[in-house]
Amino acid sequence: MCEVSVIIPNFNGKQYLKNCLDAMKRQVYRDFEVILVDNGSEDGSADYVREHYPEVYVLTLQENKGFCGGVNAGIKASKSPYVVLLNNDTIAEKYFLKSLVSFMKEHPGIFSCQAKMLKLQDRDKIDDAGNYYCALGWAFADGKGKPETRYNRDKKIFSACAGAAIYDKRLLERTGLFDEAHFAYLEDLDIGYRARLLGYENWFCPKARVYHVGSGTSGSRYNLFKVRYSSRNNIYMIYKNMPLFQIIWNFPLLFLGFSCKALFFARKGFGREYLAGVKNGISLSRENKDKKVSGIKLGRYIAIQWELYKNFIRFLRK
Repeated sequence: MCEVSVIIPNFNGKQYLKNCLDAMKRQVYRDFEVILVDNGSEDGSADYVREHYPEVYVLTLQENKGFCGGVNAGIKASKSPYVVLLNNDTIAEKYFLKSLVSFMKEHPGIFSCQAKMLKLQDRDKIDDAGNYYCALGWAFADGKGKPETRYNRDKKIFSACAGAAIYDKRLLERTGLFDEAHFAYLEDLDIGYRARLLGYENWFCPKARVYHVGSGTSGSRYNLFKVRYSSRNNIYMIYKNMPLFQIIWNFPLLFLGFSCKALFFARKGFGREYLAGVKNGISLSRENKDKKVSGIKLGRYIAIQWELYKNFIRFLRK
């Protein structure tokens, strides 16, 4: 049994796989396996990997189950104590795995640890240095577009971006796996939020470095699919992780935040899709009442609420 399983979800991403898998071959740390979960691709991805990378275990799904369904299938297939989730459109530096594994061993009991994600086309700029969520209902990646030299310290984060992060599989069994109702977008924030409610921490490790194309599967930064699913999943995530009193308490700021987003996307031509996503999110919440987090101590909700306020200030300063 390997110490680490690297799980790479893939949907029609054949063009990215050579760079991604070649980077895995160059890793200094060697006690790992690679599980490529093919989400019903039609571009020959699975056959390509079987032919050129026979050491990679290819798990083929008959249909596209989204990011959540794909990585969950990989996690279930893994026997390792740690799982690393890695986007197919990434290129990891050779100390990527060694840095993540060392960090987890030096900080026992943390839920996840995210690598420093850099823009592939502008390698001295940050793509993602940790994910945060604020009281306006806005999720944001820290450091996006800023010089990477500003982000060289370990730090606690609200949630790890699952595009390049390691998870303690033992704790995943306590939080539950990724919620497949999300399909894609905000699923990593949701699971990180759940972990925080249960008292676990998420961290950022800048020594683990990976270069990221970005939107390799969904396409451009803003598109109909991404806008609708992001707004849908945001509503669903709030319903799942906040008790009623906290939703009521935050409602004025949440209303303001969602209204600003609606105006923003309307100006970009995606207003209807954004509002349709909000409506879908309400329906999704009603259909998944059994997934609402419960049994959390009041003090933990208060601590999270205070952090949501602080993250709003962080957003204004970024």
